[in-house]
Amino acid sequence: MHCSYYFSSLVWLFLLCQGKFILCQKVHSTDYPVTSYLPGFGNLTKGYNKYLRPNFGGKPVTIAMTLDVASISSISESDMDYTATIYLRQRWTDPRLVFKGNRSFTLDARLVKYLWLPDTYIVESKRSFLHEVTVENRLIRLFSNGTVLYALRITTTVACNMDLSKYPLDTQTCKLQMESWGYDENDYTVEHFYTLVTRSRQETGIYPRLVLQFALKRNILYFILETYVPSSLLVILSWVSFWITLDSVPARTCIGVTTVLSMTTLMMGSRKSITNANGFIKAIDIYLGICFSFIFGALVEYAVAHYITSHKHAANETQKTSTKDSTN
Repeated sequence: MHCSYYFSSLVWLFLLCQGKFILCQKVHSTDYPVTSYLPGFGNLTKGYNKYLRPNFGGKPVTIAMTLDVASISSISESDMDYTATIYLRQRWTDPRLVFKGNRSFTLDARLVKYLWLPDTYIVESKRSFLHEVTVENRLIRLFSNGTVLYALRITTTVACNMDLSKYPLDTQTCKLQMESWGYDENDYTVEHFYTLVTRSRQETGIYPRLVLQFALKRNILYFILETYVPSSLLVILSWVSFWITLDSVPARTCIGVTTVLSMTTLMMGSRKSITNANGFIKAIDIYLGICFSFIFGALVEYAVAHYITSHKHAANETQKTSTKDSTN
């Protein structure tokens, strides 16, 4: 038993000495080779302060922006907004991220939280979200001269003030605007491609704003087949009653009432796609109102004509009766 205990002690002592030797052994750089072009991300960002912009205290940082509209999924006249999926790409140069070589590397998007990023936001955005399937749709690409490319895929709902007075013959101009939230023109400048750059004056300063505007035009063929043609046919149908004799009361009354009710239903259906809460008098409302006036006028015309004819007939009957009595 004493021999077994003595042997175990020797084994533990041997392992302990080996462990100390391994822990104290110097690790050479050749054991873990690192590329000469890009140092480890930890070494690259050593002493890096992500809360300070590039050239802090010096010249403004230049942000080159490109904006691609992938799709416009919906346009709402009632809410006066549109929903679009966009690709936003921003490029700037950060001297603190310069490394040797002439190559670029794409980094994991999760490393974004360790870098300084522009505080760009979408002006007049009601709601937005970043796509996250299967991962967050972000791109970080680092160039040897310190240039950083940051790309996003975003779906946003943006307000668009519309003039609906000529609806549905109108053309709307909507804008997609990007602006820095906190950096004014002394810290932040925008380099643009195929877009406009304006300045937004706020109480806290003057901010550069990237503007992309596009025109939206309706397909008038849909409204011709859905509204204009049926309403015109109803007006023509109401005029058919003029060729029916006044004595055919059920026929003329049926045509008049039917066309009035049909026109009312058509007017209500045309207003379902757009609310009246905005108080706009639209071109289609004027057209349908005129059509309704013609149809209702045809019905009133029969009522007046029948009333006058009835009174004339009654007067003639009375006159004939009085003449017959005087003759007798």
